[in-house]
Amino acid sequence: MANHPIPLETVAVSVTEDALEAFEAALGNACLTVGFFLDEDTGIWRVEGVKQVGVNEAELSSSLAIASIVTGLSPVLERSATEAGGWLARTYASFPEQLIGRHFAVRGTHLTGPATANRIALTLDAGLAFGTGEHGSTRGCLVALETVARRRPRRILDLGTGSGILAMGAAKLLNRRVLATDIDPWSVRVAAENAELNAVAHLVTVRLADGWRDPLLSRSGPYDLVFANILARPLCMMAKDLALNLAPGGTAILAGLLANQARWVLSAHRAQGLHLERMLPQGAWTTIVMRKAG
Repeated sequence: MANHPIPLETVAVSVTEDALEAFEAALGNACLTVGFFLDEDTGIWRVEGVKQVGVNEAELSSSLAIASIVTGLSPVLERSATEAGGWLARTYASFPEQLIGRHFAVRGTHLTGPATANRIALTLDAGLAFGTGEHGSTRGCLVALETVARRRPRRILDLGTGSGILAMGAAKLLNRRVLATDIDPWSVRVAAENAELNAVAHLVTVRLADGWRDPLLSRSGPYDLVFANILARPLCMMAKDLALNLAPGGTAILAGLLANQARWVLSAHRAQGLHLERMLPQGAWTTIVMRKAG
């Protein structure tokens, strides 16, 4: 039988800076890998993803619809053919092991050699690990986790878990149970699979939940540590619920923010009585660490 290459296509949207994160996440739900590029002259970001032709069309459509609702933008989806020959090999070659902070090594499933010594290995599919794991917001969260680890938080929530990388990082670094939730069924499935792959399924519980609206979150709290690597607008809208469900002395690690959105998110959480511990810039992205008074 002939060995035909898998047909691939590039899908792309052009959006303003405040919509970048939402549409990057939308393409990430359906694509093998995602990247984004700034047109310095116009200030417009082009978000591109590579996917198999005809695959994950429902996920792509629904994710783009959610991004449009969140941002109020409905950009045209562009499609173009992508040469399959050698693409996967080139993609893998572009993503070696990523060393993050003092403790973590994020590795694609394509890497077969041993992880860097004295590092906690987090293994994910390359398309997930480096659309998110190498993403500045995720790097910032893992670095922030290292700064709060000395407090040994007991009850931990990863809100909007995506690939599950932050939940797995917390479980491995702290040897604690972590509740990981997401509104997207595809993310819940992938995060659960990644927890199995990384041998932390006994510590990471992955559940489908619509943010703080789901009673599961309030029943499982209050939390000593909450990750919320999502979007600026929903972070601001959920600030009150976060503060109510954070234990006294608890920490919130907030990310998914472009640098110019950080002050907006910071103000919303200060209004709920949380105070700023630190801000961690990672390229164009900023991670905020907030704490509730003990």
